[in-house]
Formats: sequence, structure tokens, C-alpha cells
Amino acid sequence: MRQNLRKVNPNHQNFIPFIAATLIFFLLPVLSYSQSQNFVSVKGRQIIDTQGNNLLLKGINLGNWLVPEGYMFHFKKTSSPRLIYDLFNILIGEDEANKFWNSFRDNYITKDDIHFIKSLGFNSVRIPFNFRMFVTDYPYRELKGEGYELLDRVINWCKEEDLYVILDMHCAPGGQTGDNIDDSYGYPFLFENPESKQLTIDIWRKLADTYKDETIVIGYDLLNEPIAHYFDAEKLNPGLEPLYKRITSAIREVDSNHIIFLGGAQWNSNFSIFGHPFDSKLVYTFHKYWTDPTKDVIQDYIDFSEKYNVPIWLGESGENTNDWINTFRIMLEENNIGWCFWPYKKMDSDRGIVSINKPDDFDLIIEFANSGNYDYGSIRDHRPDFNKLRSVLKQYLENCKQNNCTVNKDYINALGLK
Repeated sequence: MRQNLRKVNPNHQNFIPFIAATLIFFLLPVLSYSQSQNFVSVKGRQIIDTQGNNLLLKGINLGNWLVPEGYMFHFKKTSSPRLIYDLFNILIGEDEANKFWNSFRDNYITKDDIHFIKSLGFNSVRIPFNFRMFVTDYPYRELKGEGYELLDRVINWCKEEDLYVILDMHCAPGGQTGDNIDDSYGYPFLFENPESKQLTIDIWRKLADTYKDETIVIGYDLLNEPIAHYFDAEKLNPGLEPLYKRITSAIREVDSNHIIFLGGAQWNSNFSIFGHPFDSKLVYTFHKYWTDPTKDVIQDYIDFSEKYNVPIWLGESGENTNDWINTFRIMLEENNIGWCFWPYKKMDSDRGIVSINKPDDFDLIIEFANSGNYDYGSIRDHRPDFNKLRSVLKQYLENCKQNNCTVNKDYINALGLK
């Protein structure tokens, strides 16, 4: 057959690469567009689903699971994850504490929890995580840790339930907030430390590469509540958007499919630090707690959305009365703003979807934690009995399972769900 092929005119040979390049130029956007249709995306001021329709996110935060918070246990002074871990090491010893936290992560968020969340009518969850679970300790800093397996597990459950996922770096290297919520040492060292910045970039790049083809993942919330208001905003704020650009650039090296969520400075409240959008798939996220549930509270964010023709999203709110939750939620929906309330679960509280029943004698732990007397003499003199502590914590691990929790129906109704 070779001899039957028409010989190419030498004068036409230069056109072959041109034609091939032209075909690639026109076909690649089509292929890329086709692939992107499998992912939630953005269009103007809307987040859109895979059919191109407006997607109003109705979500709940899986707080306290991968980032324990003291107030979730009714601790006043022992607030951040590292302080909580130290407390449990003091109470029952490091080996027993490690066993407790392994069981805690297995029991606190399970397949049953994800199924229950979906059954209520939520369409999304936000998963706060601590960077420490995704990298080994200094000086090795290998991108390894139990966090990858835990995320894989919950994302697979969400995929089975058709429940969208947003990943949230709640605790960044060095600390982006400077308070207990970022597990820092009381200052947002991230913005002054090149090593911490690079590690943040590396972890996000690794996560993006891991989930680049996962359609149930909506996107990546890069830094939760950066730069608390009691630090030098004039000094620190100018460093936030440049860091966002660096992280986004690294993510785009491996993942062009997912949305990037950018939170404002000062607890996600200050959008003045942002310039013109620098990526085609950005959503700007704000948090609001303990304000009036009225439109004027979020008008600046609406103005920003209109100015730059970009979507905005409420990434956190809650910890308030059911009437407040209902009023605020309705106002958001009237303005086509998706929401993700906080939290899904905590102990002995009606300000969440479910409440963990407080075990008998858990007050022994609360009293010891709130005393803050961790010098060795006080520990010896005031630490509760080991056997009683083990019994209390064993009961907590049972009580935190979804089937053993108390459902807060009025809170669910306030969110307009079943």
C-alpha cells in the first residue's frame, strides 16, 4: 500500500506543521472545556454545576475533626490543637493519648455522618485540616502523614453520597491567623517566614495533584481567617494576596479543574487587600459571626462581587440563636450567596447539627484543663484517677458516633433543611 500513497509535494511540506498546530490550537480548548464540564466551576458572579446551572452551596463545616478546638470540649484555657494534645498526654500518657486520637478520628466523622448530612439536604461540606497531618516533622519535611488517608476516606464517602467537598487549610505552617484556631504560637509567622510559605505551597500543590481529577471536590480554601485584627495589618496585609498568587500558581501547574477560594484578611472580613482577580476560577469567601443578620453587614462583599464579576461565598457563620441563623441564611439566599455554617457536631450544645452527649465525669477533665496548672507538682496533686479518665474518654468515643448523638431539629429547621 505504501507505493499507492500520493507523494507529498515538497512545496507543501511546510504546511503540515502549520495545519497540525492549527488543529491543536482549536481542539485543545474544546477538549479542555469538555473536561472542565465535569467539575463545578464559576461563571460571572455564580458558582455553576456541571450542567452550567447556578449552584447555591448549602454546606456545613466538619470542625473539630482534624483541628480540635478547646471550646468544643468546654475548655477555656486549653484552646489550640497542640495544647489539647499536650493535655491528653498529661492526663493519660502519650501512648494512650495516641490511641484515643486514632479512635477519635475514626469515630467523629464516619460514613454514617456523611450519609446523614446528605439526607438533611446539604449539598456540600467544608473540611478544615491542620498542615501538620500532611508533612513530617522538621527537619525532614516529607509530604507524608495520616491526613492524606483521612481525606481520601471522607472524600470517597462524599462521592458515594454526591456531596461536594471544599478543602480548607485551617492551620498553615507558621500560622496564618495568630490565634488558637491556626494552632500557631500566637503570631502569623507564615507571612514573615520563607520556609513556612514554601511548605504551604508544597502541601497545596501535593493535594491539588492528588485530587486534580476528583469531581466531587469543588476546590481549595487556601488559608482560613488570615491575620487576626490585633496584629499590624498595615505590615502584614500586603503579603496576603501575593502569597495567594504563589499558591494558586503552584496548584495550576498540576490542576486547572478546581476552584480556588480566597479569604479576606482580618478573619476573612477584609476584601480591601484584593486587586483584580488573577485566576479564572476564583471565589472570594467571607466569614461573619455575631453581627446583625442584615444585608448591610455584607454589602461590601456584594459590591466587590459586582465590581469584579466574581462569586462570593460565606465559608463560616453560626454559633448563634436559631432565629438569627434563619434570618441570616434567608438573607444570603435572597442575594444568591451560598453558605457553610459552623459546626456540624460538638459536645453538649444545641448550636450545631448534632450534639455529643457529655459523658458522666467529663467535668473532671474540664476542671483540670481549665485550671491551667500544668507544672509537675500540680499535675501529680490534681490529675484525676487514670482508670476513671480512661472510662470517661472511652464513653466519649462512643457518644461522638453519629447514631449516639442528639439531633438538633430546630437548628436544622433554621437552615431551611429537613
